[in-house]
Amino acid sequence: MRSASDASEPPSPARSRPGGRTARIRTQVLDAVTAELAEHGYDALSMDVVAARANVHRATVYRRWHDVGGLLADLFDAAGGRQWHPRDTGSLRGDLAALNHEIQDSFTEVPSLAMALIAASFRSEEAARALRRLWDDRYTQSEIIVERAIGRGELPSEVDARALLIAATAPIYHHLVLLRTPPGPHLPDLAATSAALAADAGAFTR
Repeated sequence: MRSASDASEPPSPARSRPGGRTARIRTQVLDAVTAELAEHGYDALSMDVVAARANVHRATVYRRWHDVGGLLADLFDAAGGRQWHPRDTGSLRGDLAALNHEIQDSFTEVPSLAMALIAASFRSEEAARALRRLWDDRYTQSEIIVERAIGRGELPSEVDARALLIAATAPIYHHLVLLRTPPGPHLPDLAATSAALAADAGAFTR
């Protein structure tokens, strides 16, 4: 779901999803961006480096993406368009824990593309807007976790799904991204349990 300000932005030609040769070039370039970010980080990312790695003429890259911010924004938008569904474990606590384990795994893999993308978003406003769209999409897709819990009778229908999901996942981001603490094997489960208990006590009821 995009905000009104996002909707008013002029569309970029790189954000379309055409087929044929254009789609192949987009895939090559975005794969090159992903690899460069993961291996060398945002500071080493440049249009020329991406063009060389993708084996695409630099003029094509400049014409379609304009600058590094355009490359990153398209990378985020492409990630948001991929099909993804939260696991169904049969319980609210289990579903939240599974979601948290996925998040922790994405931040602790070596190299971590997720960490590189977050770092890049602080340096490019266009990338930051795209990242916000991606987070919004992911939280919207994760609301099925709350819908399943309501259907099982674990939660009242008045629960604020977004607030519950943010409360469940926030400790993962706080520890791994802000504090840079080593990942704990029990952190995803503890965060999920805390959020589920708070939800059961009515903390997220509208």
